[in-house]
Amino acid sequence: MSGESPEVSRSGILRRPRTEAARPLASDERELLARVAAGDRQAFERLYRLYQPRLSRFLTTLLRRPQLIEEVLDDTMMVVWQTADRFRGSSKLSTWIFAIAYRKAHKARLRWPDPVEDPEQDSRISQDPAPDDELHHQKLHDSLIRAMDQLSADHRAVVDLTYFHGLGYREIAEIVDCPVDTVKTRMFHARRRLKQAIGGSLADWL
Repeated sequence: MSGESPEVSRSGILRRPRTEAARPLASDERELLARVAAGDRQAFERLYRLYQPRLSRFLTTLLRRPQLIEEVLDDTMMVVWQTADRFRGSSKLSTWIFAIAYRKAHKARLRWPDPVEDPEQDSRISQDPAPDDELHHQKLHDSLIRAMDQLSADHRAVVDLTYFHGLGYREIAEIVDCPVDTVKTRMFHARRRLKQAIGGSLADWL
């Protein structure tokens, strides 16, 4: 692989995640990674575009500092570029990449703890008017986002990976590097806190 690193463009971090139908097959992603391991810049740029929205969503939940989110996302993808040839396929490619992002975010949080934020200024909540058939879903989404701010970073991570990325406990355990039972315990306590924070009929969604 070429020792020269590609330029990673910094773009807007608050994009909606791709739907499952829009995501490429795992085999296609692995083919991309093989090309990245061979030093193919175009393949890396395509892989970056595929993962940028998903990683941004995840890192926004963990860090909540725009400047750190961009930095950690770029650091994560640079590790992917530099170590693509070390991926052996023992886990899903997405698990491997999210695990790198989680470790990078943890190191960033040690340097920059969570800021004290005004709950009325949560930029992750869409201000765009939703059509009638999406209004209920948007209300649930916005309530969950607000409630998650009351959780610890570890609890936010498991909630985000579960509800916004659709991952199972075993895959989450690989990403955050802890036993599956620990993930289940974190999710149990996180859901209890979220139910208390959301309340009413919306809590039944959790």
